[in-house]
Amino acid sequence: MSGEGPEPQAIRKLAPGRLVIASHNPGKVREIRDLLGPYGIDPVSAADLDLPEPEETGTTFVANAELKARAAADLSGLPALADDSGLCVEALGGEPGIFSARWAGEAKDFGLAMRLVHEHLAARGPETPRDAHFVCALALAWPDGHVEWFEGRVDGTLVWPPRGENGFGYDAMFMGVGMDQTFGEIAPEVKHAISHRADAFRQLVAAVF
Repeated sequence: MSGEGPEPQAIRKLAPGRLVIASHNPGKVREIRDLLGPYGIDPVSAADLDLPEPEETGTTFVANAELKARAAADLSGLPALADDSGLCVEALGGEPGIFSARWAGEAKDFGLAMRLVHEHLAARGPETPRDAHFVCALALAWPDGHVEWFEGRVDGTLVWPPRGENGFGYDAMFMGVGMDQTFGEIAPEVKHAISHRADAFRQLVAAVF
């Protein structure tokens, strides 16, 4: 998918070199670095550059990814890649959705966030479906204001209690369709092949490399 606007934009290719990963989340930065590894990109995180975290005022994953990418590109003078992702639970009307990180509170305690999801579902009764999906929106911005964006998704169900120490965020309670292990239990290379972030990255790689 190309950048938002009334006229479709031509896909712009990304040259090898430095790229800002517009995130202060170490787990997310690590995953993106792994996914970018084969493409001659030298990733540097927003935290490494002491860039501030912009307020996420968008109402969609794409809008939040775009504002983070634009802010990092403006401040660094380099191309910047931002990810906005979250867990959407069907029985909760899509929540926590774009507020997935906020459910973890100021301390970014995803143990708390997972417990809140479980409690909200439990309050709706034992027969409440546990269907959920992860969404990942990637926005790639250049200092001149050009933006490309891509959105990926993976479907699954929620389990309780959480299982596994791999991954981050809500991974330990999410089990992909057809799987018997959570994203917290599977090896990182397996997750990189099937996750919402991997889906969005496949689209990005096909378009800009």
